[in-house]
Amino acid sequence: MNLKFILFCMLCFRMSDTAAQNPFITHLYTADPSARVFNDTLFVYPSHDRDDAAWFDMVDWHVFSTTDMKNWTDHGVIFSLADTRWARKYAWAPDCVAKDGKYYFYYPTDQFHIGVAVGDRPYGPFKDPIGKPLLSKDSKGVVCNRDFIDPAVLIDDDGSAYLFVGQNTVNVIKLNDDMVSYDGQVHILKGTDHFFEASWIHQYNGRYYLSYSGNEQILYCTADSVYGPYEYKGVILDKVNSITNHHSIVQYKGRWYLFYHNSDLYFKNHPGDDGSKMWDGFHPFRRSICVDRLYYNEDGTIRQVIPTKQGVEKIE
Repeated sequence: MNLKFILFCMLCFRMSDTAAQNPFITHLYTADPSARVFNDTLFVYPSHDRDDAAWFDMVDWHVFSTTDMKNWTDHGVIFSLADTRWARKYAWAPDCVAKDGKYYFYYPTDQFHIGVAVGDRPYGPFKDPIGKPLLSKDSKGVVCNRDFIDPAVLIDDDGSAYLFVGQNTVNVIKLNDDMVSYDGQVHILKGTDHFFEASWIHQYNGRYYLSYSGNEQILYCTADSVYGPYEYKGVILDKVNSITNHHSIVQYKGRWYLFYHNSDLYFKNHPGDDGSKMWDGFHPFRRSICVDRLYYNEDGTIRQVIPTKQGVEKIE
């Protein structure tokens, strides 16, 4: 065979392999990506599905980082259920924010509690500073008739920090300056049409954008203040093949991104499984995180994101 043809085929294979970015983490199963930018580096804090999972029985959390949106570093396990004295099961969707030189990692456990851990670096190690949950389903003022999960934190322009959490109802609490306590007040948001879980809060052009999972889609609403009232706006991401849908939105180096998960990696690794034995043809227990560009219209609304296999372009 002609040597030039062989070299051409090898080049095409490398280009194709590089271009096929979604899912962008493939050496383990990940879900519920929380994307944050610290010191010019983008970090993603997902949950970690087990390789043999038949339920959402995760036990630890990794973090991944990039500076070019193509090459990702796995910093390993940064925190686990074993690092607490009180959590028993279900290391589900986390979040992490920075304030005054410290990094605060918020995580749900037991379908009932929200914990917090603190570290000196974005990739830990993280330690439990209070030895108990920060907030629980039975805490005064909390409204939650299902799982108490999915913490997401906004640090506002004035430095105030707000924790969004809950399923079926969005509970918001203002954290104290120490980030590991609060004043005891819980606010319940209005205008979050079809809200189920997975709240995420970000700002754009002075407005608050609350996005979340509902109707197996990623939906959003907007407001002029943290506590609303919010006005429902529509769909950001349609139903995916993991049936669960969990996301985050972040700006990095002048571009906006939507992080989300699906089950593409599972079906690639198990070509003989058509999903018929799972939930309505879906496989929700071994998921993988993806990323695509997100765009705003001139009026501030968000264009619906269409998932891609190639993901996003490399930033030089």
